Amino acid sequence: MCGRFVDPNLRGTDLEHSEIKIDPIPRRFNVKPTQEVLLLAKPQLEPHYARWWFVPSWHKGELRDWKATTFNARIEDAASKPTFRAVWRHGRCLIPAAGYYEWTGEKGAKQPHFIRSAGNEETLWFAGLASRWGELLTCTIMTRAANAEVSDVHHRMPVILNSDEQDAWLGGSDCTNLGAGAMLRHHPVARFGIKEDSPELIEPFE
Repeated sequence: MCGRFVDPNLRGTDLEHSEIKIDPIPRRFNVKPTQEVLLLAKPQLEPHYARWWFVPSWHKGELRDWKATTFNARIEDAASKPTFRAVWRHGRCLIPAAGYYEWTGEKGAKQPHFIRSAGNEETLWFAGLASRWGELLTCTIMTRAANAEVSDVHHRMPVILNSDEQDAWLGGSDCTNLGAGAMLRHHPVARFGIKEDSPELIEPFE
């Protein structure tokens, strides 16, 4: 799964200098579900901000009435789930991140780990699905079985796409093995609270 992640460093990239028609937000090191996150969606990979907790377009009632835990979606079965199947083909998006957190250990003494790219590119590209509920854009991060790089930390991981897989995902691929070859590394970090947010959160902790 992926329940916390770190905003990407977009300084010096095309995204930093693009004419994004939305208000920029400061970089965060403890992004939580229900917060706004940056995503890129077709047709021109336009950047948008979306609420990270998917709400399907057909939901009736108030936002608070949507009780399902939908900040993540399993790539293995999302196409057949009533919540996601309407956007499986036409709601594809990419969600950039600098890394994400997972926890190990017993409840009350869990050890956080920061997981990041082990390759040349710093930014991880999560596969996502986006849905417009009324005037609100919402999204979810796809997950898959963990590969050998991170299986010692958690049995699930985000679907992290290389450049070829990004094209396949956005093009509507039904392959459920995307992201299997993601090159990742991880290290323990100091325990932190839900409201803490600073670059120190991702520093190695012994």
